[in-house]
Amino acid sequence: MRVWIFFCTFAAAKVLDMKTKEKKSRSGVWVILVAAAVLEAISCTMYFTSRAAIRDEAKRRAQTELRKAELEIQLHTVEAETAAKSLALMVQKHLNQPQMIYEDTRLAVSAMRENTSLAVAFVPDYFPGQPFFEICSSKFSKDSIFTRNIGSADHDYTDLEWYQCGFVHDSCWWCEPYYDDSGSQTMVVSCSHPVYDAQGKVVAVVCVDLSLDYLEALSENLQVYPNSSYSIRSSKGMDIVSLIDTTGRGKYNLFQEEIDATGWHIEIIIPEDELFEDLNRIGKIVGILMLLGLALLIFIVWHAGRNNKRLLETTAKNQRMEDELQIANTIQNAMLPKVFPPFMDRLDLNIHGMVEPAKEIGGDLYDFYVRHDKLFFCIGDVSGKGVPAALVMAMTRSLFRSNSAHEEQPELIVRKMNRALVDQNAQNMFLTLFLGVLDCTNGELSYCNAGHNAPVLMTNGAWKMIPVVPNLPLGIEPEFEFQAQHLQLHYNDRLFLYTDGLTEAENTAHELFGEERMMAELNDMSPRKLVEHMQACVEAFRGGAAQSDDLTMMAIRYQTPALLMRNDIQQIPTLAEWLEGIGIPDELNMPMNLALEEAVTNVMLYAYPGGSGQVYVEFTPPMTFTITDSGIPFDPTKKEEVDTTLSAEERPIGGLGIHLVRQIMDEVSYERADDKNVLTLVKNL
Repeated sequence: MRVWIFFCTFAAAKVLDMKTKEKKSRSGVWVILVAAAVLEAISCTMYFTSRAAIRDEAKRRAQTELRKAELEIQLHTVEAETAAKSLALMVQKHLNQPQMIYEDTRLAVSAMRENTSLAVAFVPDYFPGQPFFEICSSKFSKDSIFTRNIGSADHDYTDLEWYQCGFVHDSCWWCEPYYDDSGSQTMVVSCSHPVYDAQGKVVAVVCVDLSLDYLEALSENLQVYPNSSYSIRSSKGMDIVSLIDTTGRGKYNLFQEEIDATGWHIEIIIPEDELFEDLNRIGKIVGILMLLGLALLIFIVWHAGRNNKRLLETTAKNQRMEDELQIANTIQNAMLPKVFPPFMDRLDLNIHGMVEPAKEIGGDLYDFYVRHDKLFFCIGDVSGKGVPAALVMAMTRSLFRSNSAHEEQPELIVRKMNRALVDQNAQNMFLTLFLGVLDCTNGELSYCNAGHNAPVLMTNGAWKMIPVVPNLPLGIEPEFEFQAQHLQLHYNDRLFLYTDGLTEAENTAHELFGEERMMAELNDMSPRKLVEHMQACVEAFRGGAAQSDDLTMMAIRYQTPALLMRNDIQQIPTLAEWLEGIGIPDELNMPMNLALEEAVTNVMLYAYPGGSGQVYVEFTPPMTFTITDSGIPFDPTKKEEVDTTLSAEERPIGGLGIHLVRQIMDEVSYERADDKNVLTLVKNL
């Protein structure tokens, strides 16, 4: 088209030149020819520039869709891996109770959002008389779960890849696609996880299915263009979702992304003729307009092309920023703890936290976890806001986890984090951080404060700021020697941590919330209620004023260890594990366990005769145990002393249990309070 236009322009110029030989006319011919050449050059430049811009836009759109698909897939793979790990832990507790395996699989599959199947396959002959034992639960709807043993000679699961990989890999592993003819009855990929016995030997493999039908459904959301196609390949190159045959379709553009958790690759193919269809159509229209008015068209094409390019760039930039902010917000939220209370197996800790960013994404963070009976926790505030602050926040959280996994001294953890942040601090950003390590066995708190707001401690019913050394924030000086401090917490003490988004919150009159108002609002509440109360106070104080900074709060309660037991003699062995966890002296472990077993057994036999109920055992340092139940009134201390000089035939039945308790403990007392039996055992140290 462009060559034809140029030929027509040249022919018209030659006709004009033949009709007149005047100098001005000849100048006009040259003006027309030069204008045609310039217009052609501009047209070519616009064409290839637009072509490159469209290709880049297609790449950005494809990558955005791929990232969305990757996040969607990761949500399901993470859920499957979590289900596999949880089910493996449940099965480990019931290795000697095959009937409980059925209930474990039902509980695990009912907790999953999608309809799927999961199974536990034991090594052959693990249970006598059952050479093949594979319990499978399939979820067809919220209220429809089908559980059965699918292991048999016809279904030899030991030949399947997911089962064999369970013996090779010590964590979650994704196998290649296969048709599951016994469980999901469809094409699936499976996540497997080993189950160990008490000797550390693999005795079973957990398998969680992810249906390929779900993965194929993602293609409807990846239609960047009407005829674009999509595929997923495994780490070994096997098709999980098959790619449409591109033979005979001409040139095409391929975009792909790797899913880190599984090693899969997602691909999108866009035909080139469809990619540039609009561009070619516009070229024809421009050609017609060039014939109608060359001079006018030069200005229109130049002006429209320039604006069009700016519009494309601005639109692409805004869309990219919006997509990246959405992805960053999802990733950032996934990094923060969201399950409260976080440690259902620990009664000595109660924690709650929240982050309320001022924009789509923020620079505040908090994190915590328990390792070797020690609570590692931190709270931080990155300078600035938006994407750069969020990236530093993500890096800080990762550095906290990685460095505290092998180190227990807070000042050393902070030093390593600081060096890493300085090395990667191209934006010259810094952050304040408070990092603590709480020994749950004795209440000793070691902490290091890097320029952060001093936390507040409630002990003996009073709130006060804890002393902090004015260390530098992180990301400024790589060799700064951070100093640690120590504090002794007592049971039922509370620690409240916050960022300056709390104290520097402004109302419509530009007044600050301030530390004085904060201290006045702190109350004796549970961590959840305390954080929610302070959040409500800040919201009420701001009134209609916009939030000016990220708001982050975290509350920790170091509470009295206790054990809640069902009225079931089978629960008695849990006392020994609980006693070991609260850290009493080794020489007292065995006698205390014996005394508590006898006392709790008495409660179960006499306070709840043949009925259901609960027994609550509470420990108070230095060595006091309180046993509480809601059963019928029963005072074991009224039992007469046993005459141990009599023979077994001469002694009356009963009384030996409380006799043994009296021999071990220094004080044994009973009271009936609030319709409850309260038995107190004291050992003097």
